[in-house]
Amino acid sequence: MTSFHEISFPLPLSFGASGGPQRHTEIITLASGHEQRNASTAQSRRRYDAGVGVKTLLDMHTLIAFFEARMGQLYGFRFHDPIDYKSCAPNCDIQIVDQKIGIGNGQRAEFELVKTYQDDASRYKRFITKPKQGRVLVAINGKATTAFTLDASIGIITFDTPPQLGLVVSAGFEFDVPVRFNTDQISTSLESFGAGSAINVPLIEILPHA
Repeated sequence: MTSFHEISFPLPLSFGASGGPQRHTEIITLASGHEQRNASTAQSRRRYDAGVGVKTLLDMHTLIAFFEARMGQLYGFRFHDPIDYKSCAPNCDIQIVDQKIGIGNGQRAEFELVKTYQDDASRYKRFITKPKQGRVLVAINGKATTAFTLDASIGIITFDTPPQLGLVVSAGFEFDVPVRFNTDQISTSLESFGAGSAINVPLIEILPHA
């Protein structure tokens, strides 16, 4: 990923952030009253407002320093989504079988980390491109393995030996969201602090695939 800094948004500010996934749906209402609905994009895109986490002048100083180091919107960075940051539910511990990421064919050594969101009616597969180092567990047919390398900058696992034909590759992991600032200006005043005013710090996800 070009123009990206492998650095995390200050964690204390992340915990106060609000936001989540956004989708765009085109809706056409026919003369009969029926609707035709089409998804204009295949992937959801996450948006956040990190301004809620700015509580003190020191927080503001930290934010401005981080914003300047990223040159505003120019460079992306890692963001810890306080709600959705694991291959499992946030109140559970990651397990080697949390997410099925592929099936071995005896030749393929590289597997992308993915997280599947599903229910009885449908499913959505999200590519995880910013896993956290040291927080990725991998299994082949339910048996843990460490015979792999992880590229944490793109979310790809490479096995030392390709998994054999038909074997299920699974993983459990924690991850960040690749984002950038969605503004060219951070604006606040001393009067904002202690007066209940919120600072607007919009962040937008950088999608891995067009």
